[in-house]
Amino acid sequence: MKCKVIIVDDEPMSLNLLERYCIKNGNLQVNGKFENALAALDYLLHNETDLLFLDIEMPGLSGFQLLDQLLYMPKVILTTAKTDHAFDAFQYGVTDYLKKPIAFNRFQEAVTKITASITPVEAQASIKSADTKQEEIFIKADGKFTRLNFQEILYIESLGDYVKYFTIAKNYISLSTLKAVEEKMAGNNFMKVHRSYIVNLQKIKDIQDNSLVIDGKVIPISKSFRSEVFNRINVV
Repeated sequence: MKCKVIIVDDEPMSLNLLERYCIKNGNLQVNGKFENALAALDYLLHNETDLLFLDIEMPGLSGFQLLDQLLYMPKVILTTAKTDHAFDAFQYGVTDYLKKPIAFNRFQEAVTKITASITPVEAQASIKSADTKQEEIFIKADGKFTRLNFQEILYIESLGDYVKYFTIAKNYISLSTLKAVEEKMAGNNFMKVHRSYIVNLQKIKDIQDNSLVIDGKVIPISKSFRSEVFNRINVV
């Protein structure tokens, strides 16, 4: 199945070049070309896309400002004439960064890097519901092993060599790493949203900008996790 692609660039020549490259690649289906980010945003809010080729510096709305307003995050390959946006690109978790003028072999390298990892949008619904049947975990806290039902857990915070479980009834501190907890609870409505936090997606009260709220606690969302958060919750 071909990856669904849109291209956003205020330079018509760049738009046409990238479209030709996509056609030549053979595995990419170009569903739209946009010369401004506002038009692309309107499309993306109504049509899910696998891969976005995105210029950064555009009049009106920049490429990064466009990403800030998306409710989900496709794979992103930035296309730009400058190289001073690398840090921001890393913060947004983009897949690759192509400097203009773009050669076809460099384009192929970027696309090949991600096509195997792209899950077509038609399959995302099944991923969202593919939770395992595990419903509880035992943690060692206060000198004993305590059973925690997943529905009781609100979120988990890293405290260096310890983690703190915040539950409906009380809180527990256990010797562990957030990585170990993430591996044990993966696929059970829990998700790492920041280097210091794992949250129960079913307990999120609201999301605004780069943070979410659970039981009155404001928890930051790293930009690299933001797209997956929106992919795993039901957004109408």
